Amino acid sequence: MASKGKETEDDIYCACLSKALCQVATPVTVGLYAPFGGRVYMLLDRITKCMHEEALRITEKENKLKNSTVKSNGCGFLHLLWRLFFYFPVVTERHLECRSIEFIFVHFSAWQYAGSDRLWAGLVTTLCEQIRRHFGIFTLSVFKVLGTVPKRNLDPEAREWTLRKTFCIVLAVTIVVLIIGLLLLLVPIETSSDGEEKITTIFGSVATIMAGSSILMTLFKLCKSVLISQKHKIEQLVNSQKFSTQMGFMNEVKKEVELISHMVQFMEIFQKQKIRVVLQITSLELCAPDKVVGVLDAMNTLLADHKSPFISILVVDPSIIVTCLENTSSLKGMADNGYMFLNRTVTLPFSVPPLGTKTKLQLLKKAVQRTEDLIDWPCRNDTNRGTKTGITEPMKLLAEELLEDEEPEVNLPPYKPGYCIQETFYALYNEREVLHEYIPDSICQMKRIVNAIPVMVHLMMLSKIPWGNMSSKYVAAWVVLCNQWPCRLSWILQCLEDEEQQGCKEGFDNYLLWDMFKEHSKELFSLKAGLKNLLDLDGDPEIFQKFLSQDFPFTVEESRRLMKCTINLDYSIKHKMGLHRGINNLQNDWKTTIIEKTAEAIETVHRNNTIVVKDKVEMQFTHPRRDFMKDKDEERTECQKE
Repeated sequence: MASKGKETEDDIYCACLSKALCQVATPVTVGLYAPFGGRVYMLLDRITKCMHEEALRITEKENKLKNSTVKSNGCGFLHLLWRLFFYFPVVTERHLECRSIEFIFVHFSAWQYAGSDRLWAGLVTTLCEQIRRHFGIFTLSVFKVLGTVPKRNLDPEAREWTLRKTFCIVLAVTIVVLIIGLLLLLVPIETSSDGEEKITTIFGSVATIMAGSSILMTLFKLCKSVLISQKHKIEQLVNSQKFSTQMGFMNEVKKEVELISHMVQFMEIFQKQKIRVVLQITSLELCAPDKVVGVLDAMNTLLADHKSPFISILVVDPSIIVTCLENTSSLKGMADNGYMFLNRTVTLPFSVPPLGTKTKLQLLKKAVQRTEDLIDWPCRNDTNRGTKTGITEPMKLLAEELLEDEEPEVNLPPYKPGYCIQETFYALYNEREVLHEYIPDSICQMKRIVNAIPVMVHLMMLSKIPWGNMSSKYVAAWVVLCNQWPCRLSWILQCLEDEEQQGCKEGFDNYLLWDMFKEHSKELFSLKAGLKNLLDLDGDPEIFQKFLSQDFPFTVEESRRLMKCTINLDYSIKHKMGLHRGINNLQNDWKTTIIEKTAEAIETVHRNNTIVVKDKVEMQFTHPRRDFMKDKDEERTECQKE
């Protein structure tokens, strides 16, 4: 991570997520939501680095206070084999309180297995192969053949290792019988008759065969486990059409995953530190819909067992993956809603925020530095090439601007993140408050809310947002609001953004979010056909009204401050609403134009009709008068003739 004072927004986000993953209970699935093709892979590398650094810091601090961790290399390997052969591992209270941690990173790119009929099998084989490579082929094979599943004993005086008495007795008897059998066969014994000699030979042969066969069978299993890996075994199961159609197919695959979990638990007790397997899943957007559903189902069934050591980081673009899920034929029981299916899998959503100013300047600076040699190639041998090409001077100016843009240190009250997190947690379950009434009964949704709070609080601390101006109750309420009504909140934020683009009114910062929602609720209702799946994500509308209008009346200024640290609100929902609202505004403008043109045409026609009617009236008035005068002239003429 960058030095203090020079870290970018992305460094802060990655550091906060890394701290949370060092303490979160497993299994957990992190939804790293970011636009496809963005900087998500750069963030993933930073998260990996931060997790390594945080684990090293915690381990060093733990070693100073307690006994140091044990390594399995060198003499530690012999110690490990001794434990594998002759001892039961026991999960004690001392082990559960241990804070030292180690991460095993497994990267799975779904695009590399996109051509396979069963994409999820590639996920499992990649996991098995990485664990085999990390712990060693021989160690994993010995555990598979002779190892035991760790037991749990929370007695304060319990020991972490218990002697395998039954195994030791059986092994001792087998060795003694084998030695006796070999002695009866090889050492000549003086007997009085040939019959006794034959009986001795028979007993020696039987003893040797019985003891030797058990030893040879164990060695055979060990060699088979060394030569045939879990990856090869799973591939054989998948390729076998007869077996893949049977009911026990997934059970066999699940056994291989459980073997990895038990091996990790054994090594945790041996190394005296927690071990977490971090599975990074990327490029799911490039795969077919049915294969994507298969991977998510495998994560829910194979990697989500109770007490399993897996941390899955699912790197996806929700706007693409949700559409992909809704187009599959396997999406049943979820009302064809991809968002609900994704929420069933993800227990810690982390939406990557827009690119910050410091990060953008840093990326621009790196881009300028990388192109310096390319731009200055004709003057490579010139000592003053920087001045001639004009590259060095802009670099200095950019560096000076970065230094000038450094925000001065603000003397904030000495709030500690741990204290603030505990305060925020207390606001969730405080019976005197009303916030717990808005939390759903779903265990999964509770985990999403609880997991998001520590990350958000750390972000507020590192972003230097004054904690005194924002109570812990309101921070917890904002997390609940984002989790329970993401569609309506995204609509409010989109309306706020449009209002700011058009020019804010006086006193707009003190405007209530509920008033903003009431003002634009009719427009949201008119768009309900295109936003049906998004509206299904929200909870009860009446409870939403009570939440925003009575119990937690958030203002525009508070929402701006909190949105800088919000990580559990999917930005793709707001983006989709912005598109629908823009199209609706265009349609309304078009209808208004058509109505205006129609009104002008009607007015023109009315004006023309009025003129025609007037002419006709005049003509009707003029023609009878002419006829009357003509008749008068004729009568006068006739009178004169008479």
